[in-house]
Amino acid sequence: MTSADRSAPLPPSTQSSLPKALLVGVRLPGVSEPEFEASLAELERLVKTLGYRVVARVTQTRTTLAPTAVLGEGKLLELSALTGGSGHAGVEVERVKDKARIRREAIEAGKTIADEDDDDDNDEGEELGAEASRKGAAAADTDDLQLIAVDHEISPSQLRNLERATGISVLDRTGVIIEIFHRHAHSREARMQVEIARLRYESPRVRESPRGRERQAGRGSGEAGLELDRRKIRDRIAELKEQLEALQKEYSVRRAQRKEARRVALVGYTNAGKSSLMRALTGSDVYVENKLFATLDTTVRALTPEVEPRILISDTVGFIKKLPHDLVASFKSTLDEASEASLLLHVVDASDPSWQAQLAVTREVLTEIGADAVPSRLVMNKIDCLTDEALLALRSEQPEAWFLSAKRPADVADLRQKIVAFFESSYVQAEVLVPFSEQRLLAEMHATMNVLGTRYEEAGVFVDVRSDAAALDRLGARLPEGAVKITPAP
Repeated sequence: MTSADRSAPLPPSTQSSLPKALLVGVRLPGVSEPEFEASLAELERLVKTLGYRVVARVTQTRTTLAPTAVLGEGKLLELSALTGGSGHAGVEVERVKDKARIRREAIEAGKTIADEDDDDDNDEGEELGAEASRKGAAAADTDDLQLIAVDHEISPSQLRNLERATGISVLDRTGVIIEIFHRHAHSREARMQVEIARLRYESPRVRESPRGRERQAGRGSGEAGLELDRRKIRDRIAELKEQLEALQKEYSVRRAQRKEARRVALVGYTNAGKSSLMRALTGSDVYVENKLFATLDTTVRALTPEVEPRILISDTVGFIKKLPHDLVASFKSTLDEASEASLLLHVVDASDPSWQAQLAVTREVLTEIGADAVPSRLVMNKIDCLTDEALLALRSEQPEAWFLSAKRPADVADLRQKIVAFFESSYVQAEVLVPFSEQRLLAEMHATMNVLGTRYEEAGVFVDVRSDAAALDRLGARLPEGAVKITPAP
């Protein structure tokens, strides 16, 4: 791969007016070439979701990220040539030289000039001309660049130095993801969650304003302007967390009301097709778009056609590699839908070559939030994008998975039956005697159990039900001893 190359042909004319962006990536030890390329391709999709057109890449192989500005000096100059920057990452301080060093460098320079001038003038001119042509051709596509996206999480000083050297705005991978979340959050809870994560990200990156010294002088011995800005951010985060906790108490009440309901949570990598599947299973008008993180708000709808008792389907926020920890922490209440579900459906884009790595990321985040113990099934979505041979190989590799395309009604109907069968497979049949004084329990039983029939007798109402043992135990604790009798299934 060349240092700077187009990641894709020029987009259609309808997108030619989009601002331009350039990707920067460093391949570190232990990262294979396919993994590195997949990570850059994903970053490109993230940047496109932000509304930019990626026109070039600058990559390098290093043992570590350069502490000053991510890239080594040579690559940094190469990047700066594309952006029109100075190539200098910081303030240069001239090294103090003693007289002996000055004499030695003068002698060495004189020998070099005497030995090489005659032989290398022509070659050097040709090399410089070729280099200028090469950089000129690359710069033709990178005129008016407005963003550099770095495929790593970098420190505030590295980000500032990279901006100083290139002369344009820089976002690391975390910054890109947070900006996407900021734009796509719609509900009050999601907006607060994203703002907390964004403020935590920006706090160490706050810079002193040009009038910072004047502000400090005006306050005498008070806080410096930078310290004041950061204190304001901390105060805002504390205020948001307090508001979010109050809002989450309201949501926890709603979740408590659904605690005994049968709940299925769709989880998976972003853009795996969860929202499309949600719409197909519930008939809801969930927003669907072929973009990363198109939806952030958790949606809960009943499975349709409805069954008794109802099965609730929830669509959670998508996961991604290197998902910022602040976002995971901020969205904990949203992700609680997954940890409190009865069944997790791991939705995977079967047509993506890197689906296994994406599934590993999903499982890692679920473990982090304590949802790894919830029963789960693997759902291979978008099989309509596979060839017959590839689908056959995938079925052989994952014999326990459920294969479907959310675009095919027959596949969705089959998935619905599998979801219902999952819950009913653990059901037992019982006869429940409900005293006339406890008639209010009948409506609750219809909502949480499969009621097969009722008959009224002198002792009370006898109700034949199918339900899981845990629900029957909870019901039995509220009735006289012996009111619940397990009966053999027909």
